[in-house]
Amino acid sequence: MTVAFRISGRLLANDTKIGDRVEPGQLLARLESQNEMNGLRQAQAALAAAQGQLTQARNHYERQETLLAQGWTTRANFEVATQARQTAQSQVEAAEAQLNTAHDLVSFTEVKADAPGKITATGPSAGEVVQAGQMIARIARQDGRDAVFDVPAQLARSASPNVQVTVSLTEDSKVTAQGRIRQIAAQADPVTRTFEVKVGLTEPPSAMRLGATVNGRVETGSGPVINIPATALTRMNGQPAVWIVDPSTSAVSVRNVDVLRFDQAQVIISQGLDAGEIIVTAGVQSLHPGQKVRVLGSDS
Repeated sequence: MTVAFRISGRLLANDTKIGDRVEPGQLLARLESQNEMNGLRQAQAALAAAQGQLTQARNHYERQETLLAQGWTTRANFEVATQARQTAQSQVEAAEAQLNTAHDLVSFTEVKADAPGKITATGPSAGEVVQAGQMIARIARQDGRDAVFDVPAQLARSASPNVQVTVSLTEDSKVTAQGRIRQIAAQADPVTRTFEVKVGLTEPPSAMRLGATVNGRVETGSGPVINIPATALTRMNGQPAVWIVDPSTSAVSVRNVDVLRFDQAQVIISQGLDAGEIIVTAGVQSLHPGQKVRVLGSDS
């Protein structure tokens, strides 16, 4: 979790140190707040003035209302008083909104921890000018830990929130934790074209330390699957497909398949292939329907 100010300013104090434990509400850093405090006092004065004008406008309205009922004033005077009261009310509401904004700006000069955790990185020192959103500290939350995976686009699109995931240490598969998908990145990484998926872990063991390399396994509940080499996969009409070889004619045809998951070496097919079918595993980009191929190990 990254801690940052919501406004820019000169850093007055940064009390964060790597390794320190923090609690919810604990003050971590402060900006110089003189300008924000001046703005708050001005907003308070503006509200007081607007409230005074509203009191006068209401009193004048009530007098005009009484006089109109007695026939001692005109309808035009009463309407002017009504309009003045409404204007004064609007000015009070605007001043109240400005005061709320001023209070927010003052509160934005402080940054506090919103969850228990441990500081893992710190940012600028006191005296430096910081920008809104600039990292002041990074906190590893104590009440929640994520396993983060870079997932291919097709799997990311098929994943859904709250799916149960079993996470295990790469160096020791016996160390496991259960978790659920809590966040899927909206955009792919521009270089790897993969999507970041965060799995919230439930009571991870102490051996599963921050920064450890982990594997994730999802129980899909699907039926039998077929494992094929990654080189066999091609595309037809924008969808995953493979080339099927007719054993009687040695001619090929292309067929769409459903991919359950894949990596650089293999693809797991959940639908579209039957056990025993012959597929093309090399040169799939140069084939066309009906083309005859030679099956390795055959006599012809």
